[in-house]
Amino acid sequence: MGLPAFLAESPGLDSGLMIAQYTAAALVAENRRLAAPASVDSIPTSGMQEDHVSMGWSAARKLRSALDNLTRILAVELLCSARALVLRAPLRPAPGTAAVTALIDPQLGPDRSPSPELAAVEQLVCSGAVLEAIGDAIGELE
Repeated sequence: MGLPAFLAESPGLDSGLMIAQYTAAALVAENRRLAAPASVDSIPTSGMQEDHVSMGWSAARKLRSALDNLTRILAVELLCSARALVLRAPLRPAPGTAAVTALIDPQLGPDRSPSPELAAVEQLVCSGAVLEAIGDAIGELE
């Protein structure tokens, strides 16, 4: 593909988005663990009178955690994609992709904590700004 390792501007000196990759991998692993059905944790209750309970509350909490993780995973993927596009200049992406890249505005440069950039992209995902930027560029998504 012609991209530098970990999307670093100066590979060998800088580690680029390597830590972001670790973060995404850890979140994916956690989501795998959260995907186990909550019902397998059902235990007899009420003096053995209720031997099957839905564990609905636990399932809902696991789902919320998995969705939060997914939002963070998407933030990592979007930041990496946007940075890769900047590194591929002067090649230009399609209009929707260009709109999201401009919204994210990935910055190249020496190593730094990716946390502020990831938090900003996560907020763009949560707010709907990413989908809005795509819709503005190519028309409403259905």
